[in-house]
Amino acid sequence: MTTDALAAPGSRPGWLSRLFAGRGGPIAVVVLAILTLWYAGAVYLNAPGMIDAFEREKRAWSTAELIEGTWSQDRPLLPAPHQVLVEMKKTILDKPITSKRSLVFHAWVTLSSTLLGFAIGTGLGIVLAVGIVHVRTLEKSLMPWIISSQTIPILAIAPMVVVVLGAIGLRGLVPKAIISTYLCFFPVTIGMVKGLRSPDLLQMDLMRTYNASRWQTFWKLRWPSSLPFLFTSLKVAVAISLVGAIVGELPTGAQAGLGARLLAGSYYGQTIQIWSALLTAAALAAAMVGLVGLTERFVLRRMGARP
Repeated sequence: MTTDALAAPGSRPGWLSRLFAGRGGPIAVVVLAILTLWYAGAVYLNAPGMIDAFEREKRAWSTAELIEGTWSQDRPLLPAPHQVLVEMKKTILDKPITSKRSLVFHAWVTLSSTLLGFAIGTGLGIVLAVGIVHVRTLEKSLMPWIISSQTIPILAIAPMVVVVLGAIGLRGLVPKAIISTYLCFFPVTIGMVKGLRSPDLLQMDLMRTYNASRWQTFWKLRWPSSLPFLFTSLKVAVAISLVGAIVGELPTGAQAGLGARLLAGSYYGQTIQIWSALLTAAALAAAMVGLVGLTERFVLRRMGARP
């Protein structure tokens, strides 16, 4: 039985029940658990180096000093959360957005290729799905190759894409966008195939009864039925498109972009810089997924879906 069921009739549920009734309570618990494990991991991983430093200085130390030292190292194995937040503040709020030390500048470089790849991948995925649903030959010939394409590691493909496109004069934004396209077209294709086939036999028979053409059946029935599947796929695709853009920056030795920040941090052992770029990428992906979700709610509401 739940806590609310055990409550006396007419009594208001407790503050704990109200807290966990929505999304805020569970999310807060998960965030708190992650921060606790993160701080504990920082102590565990950074403690050996801190102890060595104390022994070289030949000074006595306490547990509190050890913990404080593990959370304030310049180049820790695992930076503490507050160190990452301070670095993000310096590189996001305290730097001009045109500076190459600004994470906003680097995030925009990565975002531009992400959005281009996402747009191309979405269009390609929808076109492939429409062809697969309406042409049985394409289903038998294309679908196995589409599935097989995702078994090849993107890290193996990215350098080849960059080299081949560079040889024909395409550099900069386009190779990264193509890599993003390669990753994000797959969930859109699979989701749209499922969505376009979601109408049941009675609905299809009704359209035949109305003597609807194939185009009318697609536009009036298949397409509206596929929109929930499309937006679900887009949420996956936009996040994985960002991953593709970052991966595309790694083999090129790019001077700008979140991937370039990750490379620079790894070259010089700046783990705090690496983690700040990672968290910025995560925040950027969450923002794009949230934007797709808002668009989904708006579109489905205009179509008459219940809120």
